[in-house]
Order: sequence, then structure tokens, then C-alpha cells
Amino acid sequence: MKYLFEVHIKQGHRAEEYADAWVRASEIIQAAPGARGTELHRKIGDPNVLIAIASWDSKEQRDAMEGQHDPTVAAIIQSAAPFCEIHPIGEFHDPEWVVTPS
Repeated sequence: MKYLFEVHIKQGHRAEEYADAWVRASEIIQAAPGARGTELHRKIGDPNVLIAIASWDSKEQRDAMEGQHDPTVAAIIQSAAPFCEIHPIGEFHDPEWVVTPS
């Protein structure tokens, strides 16, 4: 499954500030069972809008990770709060098929 959210960087700050927090938190979160990686993408034409994608084996495993409070991850997320706004997009099933060029 994929968990997506959009990040808006506040005026006077840079995406790199959020990316630093993202990497630090992701390194911890990715140790959880079922974690399959994360991606952070910058919007073309607007460097202050990012889309974050976290991949998991299942929604249940992601929910289990969320249910276990990690004070280090919470502190990292809190440290990023002053310079960004996060808007959840949603949770999505992995595609039933993938088309790749031959």
C-alpha cells in the first residue's frame, strides 16, 4: 500500500529543511515491519510543494507502526512543524498491474 501526503513549505523556508527532517524520521520508521521505502518529490514549477510517498506491505503494518509512539520520531516531526504544512492525500492499494516499457 502507499500512503501519500503533500507538504507545503512556508515562506522564508526551503524544502531542504523539511527533507532533512524527512530523512531522519524515515530512517527510524523504515525499521518497522512492513516498511518498503519512502520517496519525496518536488513539484515541477513550485519548489515549495512536495509530495511524499511511503510504501508498506500492508495498511495494518503501517497502522501498527503509527500506534507505537516513538518519541524520537515525534520530536523530529515536531521540529519540522514551524516551516511546513502537511496535507494527507490518502492511502492507496498497490496497483493490480504495472505497465512498463519493453
